[in-house]
Amino acid sequence: MQMIGKAGKVAAIAAIAALALTACGRTEPTTPGGASGAAGFPQDSSIGVALPQKTSENWVLAEKLFNDGLSSAGFKADVQFANGGVSEQQNQISAMITKGAKVIIVGAIDGAQLGTQLQQAKDSGATIIAYDRLLLNTANVDYYVAYDNFKVGVLQGQALLDGMKAKKPTGPYNIELFAGSPDDANAKVFFDGAMSILKPKIDDGTLKVVSGQTTFEQAVTQGWKAENAQRRADTLLTGSYTTASLDGVLSPNDTLARAVLTSVKAAGKPLPIITGQDSEVESVKSILAGEQYSTINKDTRKLVEHAITMVKDLQAGKTPEVNDTKSYNNTVKTVPAFLLPPVIVTAANVKTAYVDDPVLGPLTK
Repeated sequence: MQMIGKAGKVAAIAAIAALALTACGRTEPTTPGGASGAAGFPQDSSIGVALPQKTSENWVLAEKLFNDGLSSAGFKADVQFANGGVSEQQNQISAMITKGAKVIIVGAIDGAQLGTQLQQAKDSGATIIAYDRLLLNTANVDYYVAYDNFKVGVLQGQALLDGMKAKKPTGPYNIELFAGSPDDANAKVFFDGAMSILKPKIDDGTLKVVSGQTTFEQAVTQGWKAENAQRRADTLLTGSYTTASLDGVLSPNDTLARAVLTSVKAAGKPLPIITGQDSEVESVKSILAGEQYSTINKDTRKLVEHAITMVKDLQAGKTPEVNDTKSYNNTVKTVPAFLLPPVIVTAANVKTAYVDDPVLGPLTK
C-alpha cells in the first residue's frame, strides 16, 4: 500500500512523509476504536512504557526520563526494555495489560509484530501511544509522538551535500548509502527523506554510488548494529574503493557513522563526509574533532515530556494535542501525531546547539 505525505511524495509502507509541522488545535474525542480522549482515570494508575533494545544512548535516557517523569506526576511507571527481542516485548505489553495499565506507550522493536497485544490492550480499555516509531498494520493505536523523521532524512541528505561541497567545491562525488534496520518503521522514512535530496544529484551525475547499492534494501543495517555497518563498510571499501576515493557516506545515525569511520581508518583511507543522528556523546566529540560531519539533535527530554503530557491529558479526560492528522497512515488508519522539529548540528553550530543540555553542553564549551 502506498502513502502520500504532505509534499505529495509517494513512498512504500513505512515511508511516511512528514515534511512540515501543520498547526492543528485540540480535536474532539471520537468514538471507541479511533484516536480518543479518555474518560479520565485515577492519577495513581499504572502507565506502561515498552521500549526496544538499548541500541542508542537516547533509549537509555528515555528509560530514566519516563520513570522520573511519570512517577513525579503521580503515576505508577512500568518501564520495560525488550533486549531479548520482539517476543519479549510482546510478553511485556501483555503483562502491562494484566497489571491494569491505563495508557501504554510503545517504542516498538518491530512495529508490525504487536497486533495481538495491541488488540488486547484496546479490549482492556487502555489508550495506545506510539513513541518515536509508528505502530503498523493495526487500528489499535491512538496517537503517535515523534520527531519529524522524514525531515531528519532531508537534513541528513542536505548536510552530506553541503559537507562535500565545502571540502571539494566541485563534483562529481563518490558516495555510499547506509540505512537503519528494516524492522524499524523509521528506517525507510529516514532513507526516503535523504534520497529526496540525493537521488536528483545521483540522476544528474553529481553523485556516484560506486558500489551501485542505491536501494533501501541494499543499504539496510540489521538491528542498527555497529558491527553490521562496519562489516559492510569493509566490504564496500575492498570491493569498490581500491583506487576510487570515497567522498561521502549517508549514515542514518551516530552509532553507524562511527562504525563506518572505524572501517575507513582501518583501511588507511581519508575520512569522508559522514552524517549521523541522535547527538551521542562520542559523535559530538567526533564533530568537535573534525571527523564526523553532522548529527541530528532530537532532544529526548522534549519527546518524553510530550508523551507524558499526553498521559496527563488522558488522565484528566482531555484529548491530547496533535499537530499532524494526515501524514502517518499505518496501512489501517491515519494516526494523529504530534511532531517535534529536528535540528541539524555541524561544527558550525555544535558549540551553541547543546547549551541547555546537561550532558552535551559541558563538552562543547
